[in-house]
Amino acid sequence: MPTTDIERHPFQPFLPPHARLLMLGTFPPAARRWCMAFYYPNYQNDMWRIFGLCFFGDKSHFLIEKEKRFDLDAIVSFLEEKGVALYDTATRIRRTKNTASDKDLEIVEPTDLDALLRQIPLCQAVVTAGQLATTLFCRHYGIAEPKVGQHTDFSFDGRPMRLYRMPSSSRAYPMRAEQKAEYYEKVFEIIKHPNDKP
Repeated sequence: MPTTDIERHPFQPFLPPHARLLMLGTFPPAARRWCMAFYYPNYQNDMWRIFGLCFFGDKSHFLIEKEKRFDLDAIVSFLEEKGVALYDTATRIRRTKNTASDKDLEIVEPTDLDALLRQIPLCQAVVTAGQLATTLFCRHYGIAEPKVGQHTDFSFDGRPMRLYRMPSSSRAYPMRAEQKAEYYEKVFEIIKHPNDKP
């Protein structure tokens, strides 16, 4: 059933000051789907399994499986150590069908992407995980949308940047977590080897 309620983003941008990588989704699911109050909070979402696979060879690394939740403290500590920033491309939305699907989101207020990037001056690369996030980002900067697994170079405030389009971490995206991790592995090289350029 459609709703006229406008939702404001429930989380503050997660911006470690030394972040070299910014990951952008579209908007969090409704709170009833959360298992923690942080990004990618749905236990069925594969993002933290992808991180576990790419960095620890174990998709359960950030999971507390008996409680069907993620280990929030371990995730935050890891992201701060590695310099990974997180936010979304929409700050206020309306859910047209009360689902978490991008196709059922009406963007009321897009995120101020320029302000976000200025807060993380060491950031060299952006990851969009999903079609709508990619479209919103590319439209704002007037750049071509890369295909899944590919990237587009652009410049922001004289800073050379690279946008990577990665598979959605949603289970609705028809790809196993292990396959998604193979895509993400490429972009994570930026934070595994911080002295290399993207």
